[in-house]
Amino acid sequence: MKTFGIVNITEDSFSDGGRYLEPSAAIGHARKLVDDGADVVDLGAASSNPDAQPVPPDLEVARLVPVVAALKQDGAAISIDTFSQEVQRWALAQAVDYLNDIRGFPDAEFYPELAASRTKLVVMHSVQERGPATRVPVPPDGIFDRCIRFFQSRLSALINAGIDRRRLMLDAGMGFFLSSDPEASLTMLRRLPDLKRAFGLPILVSVSRKSFLRELTGTPPEEAGPASLAAELFSHLQGADCIRTHEARSLRDVLTIWRALSRETDGNVP
Repeated sequence: MKTFGIVNITEDSFSDGGRYLEPSAAIGHARKLVDDGADVVDLGAASSNPDAQPVPPDLEVARLVPVVAALKQDGAAISIDTFSQEVQRWALAQAVDYLNDIRGFPDAEFYPELAASRTKLVVMHSVQERGPATRVPVPPDGIFDRCIRFFQSRLSALINAGIDRRRLMLDAGMGFFLSSDPEASLTMLRRLPDLKRAFGLPILVSVSRKSFLRELTGTPPEEAGPASLAAELFSHLQGADCIRTHEARSLRDVLTIWRALSRETDGNVP
């Protein structure tokens, strides 16, 4: 399993906005995540939470440039989390390892550029379809089928455009990307094995400090670590191939202990 360590180079991310806006702070945090066990550094320079302000693409790129340059010099694997086509185009030119799009790459005119690259693509489902998250009360009982229909359509379009399916990874979306009702996110986590069987592609899960966990526990983002770890361990046991997290070291330690215990009990190590 791969761990994607989150670095928000933003002013208004819900969990740590402003903390890593300066290049030196972002670079230092990214390096710490790698030291703590992150396999990939996931850089986002524009927040996608419902209360975030829009960020022009040129500013988004300007925030990313020094951090990407430093991490490439380190030899770190890099993911760029952006729903701006201009920023995605810039990221492809940098030959980053992953592009992570909360809209799931909806623009067919951009597909030839995606097909010509080697960058892996995290195709995320969201009920908003375009733009950042909003508070939409989608009923939990229909969320899985809605997600399946989205991936059937989007994967077909991407593969028919010449994008190798081996470059694709699925993210069902969590929190407000599914519904303002926490049960929708819980439903998708329970059904990760069904999602994986439906498409035979790697699954990325991003639950760290998300709204649905905080609503269930009544904790603010800075105190949501234990809830996040519980959901991340459950996701791992449900077959997630990658987990996107703020706390790479804690996740590494939890999985280390779980695997050790599993070996001792029945020899079955997930």
